[in-house]
Amino acid sequence: MTHSTADSGDSSRTWEQLSTGFEQARAREDSLDRLVEWPAQRELLGDVTGLAVLDAGCGNGAKVAQLADEGAAACVGVDISGNFIAPPPGVEFIQGDLSDLSVLPGMTGRRFDRVLFLQSFGYATDPVHALRVAASMLTDAGFILLTRTQPVRYAIERAEQNGTSLGQEYFATESFADRHANWDENVTLTKRPYTMSDLLNTFSAAELWIETTVEPQLSAEVAQRYPHKQAVLAKYLGILMFKLRPLPRVSGLRTND
Repeated sequence: MTHSTADSGDSSRTWEQLSTGFEQARAREDSLDRLVEWPAQRELLGDVTGLAVLDAGCGNGAKVAQLADEGAAACVGVDISGNFIAPPPGVEFIQGDLSDLSVLPGMTGRRFDRVLFLQSFGYATDPVHALRVAASMLTDAGFILLTRTQPVRYAIERAEQNGTSLGQEYFATESFADRHANWDENVTLTKRPYTMSDLLNTFSAAELWIETTVEPQLSAEVAQRYPHKQAVLAKYLGILMFKLRPLPRVSGLRTND
């Protein structure tokens, strides 16, 4: 089943254009998503048998479809591009903005055991609001799995491009234009820079605590097989993964109130 709430705005058109290249890059044998990111994400998710899963910014939906194949009982994928694979049994796709998941069609009152923001969270209009909404949709034992590119990576890239220093770019606050040659070099994305403190403060403002943080790397065997990918990680550091849970409530209040 597929629903659509996307309008004809720039964001929808941009991601529709990028989605094909993104999925092609992710499917390559030497894709860091295939070699590092998805295996680490899958380990953090644990056994999904019988669980309800929401993938916010799911791309074509292949990952959430795999989780359904592995036993997840109710899977929903949301993406603004709308370029989804044919939904297998137990999977529903919604074309829409992940900035407020609660307003999407059919989402009122839904609860999920896992909410995923896999390299998609940075495109939320209001990051704190997006996380608060996602947290409100969790079951009592549920958690959010959020992954983001190590912010130092962007700082290194911009320092190289601009002839500036690492510190200058790491603490920069102005949005910057970014072209992802591995996806579609003809499309330019506008990205907001962020630091580690920005991420941690966002989680705190959304009343979430970090249960686990992972910075996955290539195994020695895979690094030897794909030395060019190991060189990328050695220079740019890779990705951060966070397992986030809502702060517990005491008598209707958060414990830190």
